[in-house]
Amino acid sequence: MPVERYASGGPYEDVVGYSRVVVTHGPGGRTGVTAGTTALVNGVVQHPEDAYAQALVAFQSALFALERAGFARTDVIQTRMYLPAIARDADAVGRAHAMLFDEVRPAATMLGVAGLVDPAMLVEVEVVAWRPEDDSAA
Repeated sequence: MPVERYASGGPYEDVVGYSRVVVTHGPGGRTGVTAGTTALVNGVVQHPEDAYAQALVAFQSALFALERAGFARTDVIQTRMYLPAIARDADAVGRAHAMLFDEVRPAATMLGVAGLVDPAMLVEVEVVAWRPEDDSAA
């Protein structure tokens, strides 16, 4: 099964040794999986103390990476959201998810976690997309 790897140039990719998106080709289609994505832009956490805005930045960054790999937002089949302060931020992150994916309706999971790499990060997301192999339009 062929595998394609896409980097974003993020600061942790080389240090940790991962790809922003990995695409596999399987029977009938391609699957794109993002690495955990936060609101870190150019080494700076965006929108400190605003989980809604951070979720939008994180999802948009993940979607941009998937677009570079040939996927559209409508190809998203699964999302995961990790929140250190789930009781406080679940509603805000849920609203951001609904704004971007309401018509797509992927399977979604929201989990409370002990913490993220930087305490200013309020949410980390993962996104999985699938596209039929013979459908090359993104």
